[in-house]
Amino acid sequence: MIKLSKNTTAIYHGMIKSLMAIIALCVLSSGTNSLAQNNNKLTDYVDPFIGTGGHGHTYPGVSLPFGMVQLSPDTDTQGWDWCSGYHYSDSTIMGFSHIHLSGTGIGDYGEILFMPGTGDVKLNPGPKDAPDAGYRSRFSHDNEIARPGYYSVFLEDYSINAELTATKRTGFHKYTFPECEQSFILIDLVHGIQDKTVEASLEVLDNKTIRGSRRSRGWAADHTVYFYASFSKPFKTFAITDSGKVLAGVNKASGREVKAYVQYTTADNEDVLVKVGISHTSLEGAEKNLKSEIPGWDFEHIAAGAASEWENELSKVTVESNNEKNKKIFYTALYHSVLNPNTFSDVDGSYTRMDGKIGQADDGDIYTVFSLWDTFRAAHPLFTLIDPDRVNDMIRTMIAKYEEGGLLPVWELAANETETMIGYHSIPVIADAYFKGIRDYDVDKAFEAMKNSAMQDRHGLKYYKQMGYIPAELESEAVSKTLEYSYDDWCIAQMAKDLGREEDYKYFITRAQYYANQFDPETKLMRPKKNGKWFEPFDPYSVSGDYTEANAWQYSFFVPQDVNGLIDLCGGDKAFIDNLDQLFTASGDLTGRHQSDITGLIGQYAHGNEPSHHMAYLYNYAGMPSRTQEIVHEILSTLYTANPDGLSGNEDCGQMSAWYVLSAAGIYPVRPGDGTYIIGTSNFNKTVFNQGRENAFTIVANNLSDENYYIKSATLNGKDYPYSYIKHADIMAGGELVFEMSSKPGSWGTSEESRPVSSIDAPFVTVPYLERGERVFRDSTIISIASIDKKTKVFSSTDGSDPREKNNLYEKPIVLKKSGTVKYVGWEDSLLSETVTSVFNKIPEGRTIKLSTEYSSKYTGGGALGLIDGIKGTTNFHTPAWQGYEGNDLEALIDLGKVQNIETITATFLQDIRSWIFYPLSIEYYVSSDGNSFTKIYEIENLVSESNNESGIKEFSAILKNTEARFIKVLAKNVGVCPDWHLGAGGKSWIFIDEISIY
Repeated sequence: MIKLSKNTTAIYHGMIKSLMAIIALCVLSSGTNSLAQNNNKLTDYVDPFIGTGGHGHTYPGVSLPFGMVQLSPDTDTQGWDWCSGYHYSDSTIMGFSHIHLSGTGIGDYGEILFMPGTGDVKLNPGPKDAPDAGYRSRFSHDNEIARPGYYSVFLEDYSINAELTATKRTGFHKYTFPECEQSFILIDLVHGIQDKTVEASLEVLDNKTIRGSRRSRGWAADHTVYFYASFSKPFKTFAITDSGKVLAGVNKASGREVKAYVQYTTADNEDVLVKVGISHTSLEGAEKNLKSEIPGWDFEHIAAGAASEWENELSKVTVESNNEKNKKIFYTALYHSVLNPNTFSDVDGSYTRMDGKIGQADDGDIYTVFSLWDTFRAAHPLFTLIDPDRVNDMIRTMIAKYEEGGLLPVWELAANETETMIGYHSIPVIADAYFKGIRDYDVDKAFEAMKNSAMQDRHGLKYYKQMGYIPAELESEAVSKTLEYSYDDWCIAQMAKDLGREEDYKYFITRAQYYANQFDPETKLMRPKKNGKWFEPFDPYSVSGDYTEANAWQYSFFVPQDVNGLIDLCGGDKAFIDNLDQLFTASGDLTGRHQSDITGLIGQYAHGNEPSHHMAYLYNYAGMPSRTQEIVHEILSTLYTANPDGLSGNEDCGQMSAWYVLSAAGIYPVRPGDGTYIIGTSNFNKTVFNQGRENAFTIVANNLSDENYYIKSATLNGKDYPYSYIKHADIMAGGELVFEMSSKPGSWGTSEESRPVSSIDAPFVTVPYLERGERVFRDSTIISIASIDKKTKVFSSTDGSDPREKNNLYEKPIVLKKSGTVKYVGWEDSLLSETVTSVFNKIPEGRTIKLSTEYSSKYTGGGALGLIDGIKGTTNFHTPAWQGYEGNDLEALIDLGKVQNIETITATFLQDIRSWIFYPLSIEYYVSSDGNSFTKIYEIENLVSESNNESGIKEFSAILKNTEARFIKVLAKNVGVCPDWHLGAGGKSWIFIDEISIY
């Protein structure tokens, strides 16, 4: 029975809130266990609620810098804006789970949820708009506190105040209960954020100790988290449940829906504390982590230690300003920047390897959560300034993952390579550190790993290596992949050159220029090519599968390795500046498909997504730094706020915030790997990078105001500094960079000598392209070939031979009257380009097709004709050859034009279980001579099961004898909805087909 009535709930929490307000005014000293914070402390400026609204996808709970534990409340687990488990728009809490992702675009984690309560125990959370139906509770943001190392909230439905803190690997809960005969703490091992429990286990060791594990399948395909929980008060009873049923008389259980609860009789305002050690290796690891990091029960001491650790971390960059709001945004951004990557190894160095085995780290920590497509741009370069020792650990981690899994991380999560996003962006992280003198790792092994990752055939690399670009008909996101591979290859080339590997340098510096093969001189944008021909109709505003979360505007300026080369392609400084101006002043309207990530628009510049992040700084390369200063000031002033929706896009594991930290200081790394920062404009009167007392580097902005954001002049250590960039070595040497600010653009940084340079001095010939030539034709097609550079000659072949060897000079259009292949290569000054291959298919005379079922507008496969055009899809379902049916069956009728002998009928389907694409449940083929009377000649059924879920392409063929027909009917039955064992259980399943071949 609860003695604290609902009428006194507000009074109770009002007292708690007042007490916390008083505590916040006290001084945190090493000699006390107080949670207090001095008003002068940097942690006072951190607001963990920034980013929890809008599309920021951050969480407000507790973690240490780069910690294993992120103990935070979960308000919901479904929907794009709940990738972290929490959204500021919600008013109910499900409980407090121990690991979370910060700002990702996909949800996972949320393991090991604890929820205190009173009264009857409910085993399910219930819907968030009806909390009485489950164990979740209402709460108010007025009764919620979050700051570095501490979180609290009042659970209104139970009159319980919950407080949280953490060490690196252990979460610490403090629940203040009302007087009640039926208080409880629930442990939910089913709970997760957009993943699915595969197996859970739980064991009650005694009346103060519970341990267990949860294995899940989600974004991380196979992930197990272990926990060891110790309670400050012995529980009087406990129960273990499975599938909603109490398991009588057991203290140990395993299954897919295992939960447990412990019960107490509590006095008014009684505290029950719970310490929960987390491990990714074992139960023993979780226990070691807990006992090592929190041996006692002093919650206030642990919270004070967490606050102190955050104070030390934040003090690595300090700012001075009278603008309190900007300081709040800055220190919150710095806080978010160093939440990831996360510690993955236990206190004894053990960790889970990429191959599932247990490894041992003897030299520093092992990390996980490498969101490298995002974080190579600013977050990792920031680490080189504020924490170079940890950078060494991260690179050693990357090398370990290469040795265990065969490749450097792309988007690694809990020892799983998720294959999310593009490029191989461990490479610029390593190269950037290497050229900044951060080399406490096996450099030769690092280079081996870099080179090996770039020499694969996956994700379009096969075509990229063969043709110098990625054909859009053979690989999705082809333009973006070509551009990002080119930059990564430049990083490899620079390391190869420095290491004396001349042949590697020559090879990769050529690949670093492949970006030019995507540059369309007519539109001055990066444009997809399909079958060697510029894609038409071309709409630079269209968000399509040819770009990664972007359109042509938002990717055409990603050439950080050769900005000066891009300027030349555009026609010089003025043309380049005009092109950039169009980017920032164009209409903000988008066409094509909806892409949630494209936010924070200034014209077509999308600050809410990473491909745009360097673009404002490109004006410096063309001698117009004042324009950079204008746009950077606009971004800093309008696209970051101190509100819950204060981020214009996903936080993305620190990248969005790291951009702010560096840009607000006045610098940004456009080309990680060259040790250079481009100067923008400062948001603060003074910014200090504290490498140490003797060599701190200070950036001063004199006469700074809301209007005075242009740099009039600059000095470095008292000497005139005309350059619109600065080297990493100069920053690390310490000193003072002083800007004199003005309200008007000036001439500072405009001279040729003062500009940054990003160029490649190596010979290169761009590949030719098709001006004419239909990929699929009925009678004949005329093929004409041209070169971007008019000086380039073209050699071609139509017999499949290598045009490099035949020296067959292309002089006039080629006429094809049957299916065939044309190969062509550019030649200039005795140098040859890569060889482009274009394939042409002739549809047999009279052949047509009619579809009786509807395919998805997202995956058209070229329309009905696409199923008989001879174009075969790859294992990437995003490529345009595939036709997708969501929840629908397939029914196709092919008319051969006349009765003829048929030997084979083949339909090709794709299966990609993680993308909800299944082979058909059944496939049937029918033949007819008149189109009215059909005979079934083939039928096959497929079993859809958890054990039969291999992804791939499968041909279903009927081999016939003495069969004549004019009409062929193909029926394929969709699974309909994803089965119960699937992550998307209950959601519509897909059929993907790319070709129906009849011979």
